[in-house]
Amino acid sequence: MNPKYAPLFQPLTLNNGVTVKNRLAVAPMTHFGSHADGSISDQERAFIGNRAGDMGLFIAAATLVQDGGKAFPGQPEATGEHCLDSLKETAQLIQKQGAKAILQIHHGGYKAMAELNRRDKISASASEVEGAREASAAEVDELVASFARAADLALRAGFDGVEIHGANSYLIQQFYSAQSNRRNDKWGGSLENRMRFPLAVVDAIAAVRDKHQRNDFIIGYRFSPEEPQENGITMTETFALVDALVQKPLQYLHVSLHDFFSCARRGADSQRMRVDLLHQHIGGKLPLMAVGGLLTAAQIEKAWATGAAELIALGRAVLLNPNMAELLKSGEYDRIETELDPAQKAKYRYPENLWKRNMQNAGFLPKVKGA
Repeated sequence: MNPKYAPLFQPLTLNNGVTVKNRLAVAPMTHFGSHADGSISDQERAFIGNRAGDMGLFIAAATLVQDGGKAFPGQPEATGEHCLDSLKETAQLIQKQGAKAILQIHHGGYKAMAELNRRDKISASASEVEGAREASAAEVDELVASFARAADLALRAGFDGVEIHGANSYLIQQFYSAQSNRRNDKWGGSLENRMRFPLAVVDAIAAVRDKHQRNDFIIGYRFSPEEPQENGITMTETFALVDALVQKPLQYLHVSLHDFFSCARRGADSQRMRVDLLHQHIGGKLPLMAVGGLLTAAQIEKAWATGAAELIALGRAVLLNPNMAELLKSGEYDRIETELDPAQKAKYRYPENLWKRNMQNAGFLPKVKGA
């Protein structure tokens, strides 16, 4: 191994005493592979079963917490007791490869797909464009409880932790953003009120951990730092959210970036990288995980060398290289692939719908409307 990559394979001990064996994480990836009822399929088993090797953490795909919020065909579920066996198997598949298994818990809000759900599409506020109505106060409480129930299922299924999906304009972010939250009750209006829902979800999940007396259960929180819309989230508002989150019993924060090296847009120095600004603002109170288009060994090393993240998450790199961490560890950097090879379908072990989508995105198949 080139010595400059060695720090990526140093352990990290979290504030609850749990040690992660290295600084690499598999980012949560939508694989479109579960059965219609959200249970694990053979295609999903194949996909998960060989991608956690030499990784510190493996964050499973966004997993539904409540009917009405399913945002992808083939999305896994943690909606009730009937999901427990499937969740157990998922956790074990990851852990057998030596990584900590983290379940990302998710609700699509107005981005849910009506045809995949039985319940109405709800969000912080109504959206005529998205066909969603405003959640009632009772429904908001139910949503908070659904995240807690999913965390309880994950803990009992043997997962090492959960990641709260508060990013990418899904439900939790919809509550925090003034662009999508126009409520006039305690869940909307001021920044403090809009922050109430994300923090309530964190508190409810922490209460689950306390109930089980499982301080070793990891809780992470994923967020997107900015939105492009006029009333969308700015870096200033994200700093405020981070200030509140670091006061909670979390183990890490995870910033979702399209480009790791991208600079701030509004509310902070536009000449500085978002991840650097965030890391400075967090000030060591929690580890920061960052993801963002890192495909090559050189890009990964460059990201690590910024010193702006304690954990580096890899998404597409792991899609293309199931043994990505092994290649980094062994110094086989020239074997790292950065483009999909349509002749190597069997090697990738994608669920069929994921393969089709990747082939379409790479231009090997025509895109289908709505796909």
